[in-house]
Amino acid sequence: MSNIQINGNMGDKEYLSDSINMQKFISDNYNSFASECSDTNLKNECLNLLKEEHMIQKEIYDEMSKRGWYQVQKADQNQVDMAAQKYMKG
Repeated sequence: MSNIQINGNMGDKEYLSDSINMQKFISDNYNSFASECSDTNLKNECLNLLKEEHMIQKEIYDEMSKRGWYQVQKADQNQVDMAAQKYMKG
């Protein structure tokens, strides 16, 4: 069963999870818009907003990680090197 309480109230974990998912959605849209924008000033403004959204997303991630609610498996250096080589061959 999920961590959402039966009475429908959301706790901190649910709010943060919803927030990080919304930030991902917002970032995806800004990224798409920036990619298709032909006006340089508008494109730069959109890229600035995208950067801000990524910073907000990082803050939410850090808080969730600190509380043990968003854990990622750390890659060892060999995995990092292999991935770098794979994409550098491009």
